[in-house]
Amino acid sequence: MRVLIVGSGAREHALASGLRSCDVIVTPGNAATPTPSVPVRADDLDGLVNLALKERVDLVVVGPEVPLVLGLVDRLEDAGIKAFGPTRAAARLEGSKAFMKHFCATHGIATSPFAVFDDADRASAYIEKERRPLVVKADGLAAGKGVVVAQTSAEALWAVDQIMRARVFGAAGDAVVIEDVLGGEEASFHVICDGERAFPLAAAQDHKRVGDGDRGPNTGGMGAYAPAPVVTDEIASKVMERVVGPTLRGMAQMGAPFRGVLFVGLMIEHGEPRVLEFNVRFGDPETSVIVPLVRLAGPGLLEVLDAAARGKLSELRAPTWNAWNGAAMAVVMAADGYPGAPRLGDRIRGLDASLEPGAFVFHAGTKRLADGAVVTAGGRVLAVGGLGATLGEAHRIAYGAVGAIHWDGEHHRSDIGHRALVRGGA
Repeated sequence: MRVLIVGSGAREHALASGLRSCDVIVTPGNAATPTPSVPVRADDLDGLVNLALKERVDLVVVGPEVPLVLGLVDRLEDAGIKAFGPTRAAARLEGSKAFMKHFCATHGIATSPFAVFDDADRASAYIEKERRPLVVKADGLAAGKGVVVAQTSAEALWAVDQIMRARVFGAAGDAVVIEDVLGGEEASFHVICDGERAFPLAAAQDHKRVGDGDRGPNTGGMGAYAPAPVVTDEIASKVMERVVGPTLRGMAQMGAPFRGVLFVGLMIEHGEPRVLEFNVRFGDPETSVIVPLVRLAGPGLLEVLDAAARGKLSELRAPTWNAWNGAAMAVVMAADGYPGAPRLGDRIRGLDASLEPGAFVFHAGTKRLADGAVVTAGGRVLAVGGLGATLGEAHRIAYGAVGAIHWDGEHHRSDIGHRALVRGGA
């Protein structure tokens, strides 16, 4: 089978590694992915359809959210090309936070209390009236940066000013969702869906803050591990029954059956899961730890993605909750300046180092020069990880690999997985 993966990050490199049994190309790709002679941007829908036709691909796997929200899957299907990912109508679960919150309210899916405003003055008046910690979110896509967890009214008012008046996220700030702050522990729960059925993948936990101890500004993610012990078998069953099932039924009732991967961002408190957000694609960096575990349990990744795209998950044996053998951890190695403006063009040393069995390196913001050197080309540069029998072993392997790779200004967190390791994940 010939597969085209759309995207350029560690998520797409990880997916390509999981599909190594078939012929894979990635666009626009990075220094480590097999790319077409003329790479196409992920938001160039015409170019992507033409590339898929030219390359005669059997399946397109869409990595990032932007082309999904723009309707790439619809365009591919109109051209007779099979695609893994939701249609534009189904991608509203991520494309509009207001849609997602109203959808949860309509279908009885537990989430935080909220209000939606398309007027900045009304949003500010609501904040001044409430006088308590609130979360302010840009309604549309903002590259993961349109969320402010405000501990004071002043912070929340500033967020509204930035999002709705200064328009720092453009049209994504046409409206805001203001919601209560939830307590508990976050987790990332991915399920592969075919419109009616869903296969769960190993639950993961991301680390958003740039610094150790969860300090500093938010990022796209500084590392992840799986499986996340906070998602017990009981909680996983609750999520499948109370969140995934109602979501699939609700989207089907709306005439937008959900096919692709549904990434449920959870907050878990006292054994009860609530939905923070829906994403309609694989998480990054979570994919870097989920894909290595998929190889260890149940059907192969290609089988699952292809069956979901065809609406035929019923033909496969579903993985069981206790089928995830081992653990995986990935540490994001970032460029100088990230999560602000990253410095680009620094030469990366150590990529050819001999690493311990179980170690893996997924490229994200990298570029290969004419002389063969690999340089930094983005903020999150590499996801470097380890696969082991236990989380403690995965941690040791991952950080051993991190220590072998260097470039000027590189920085990373040294405490990925600290919550689980404290629980006894060694």
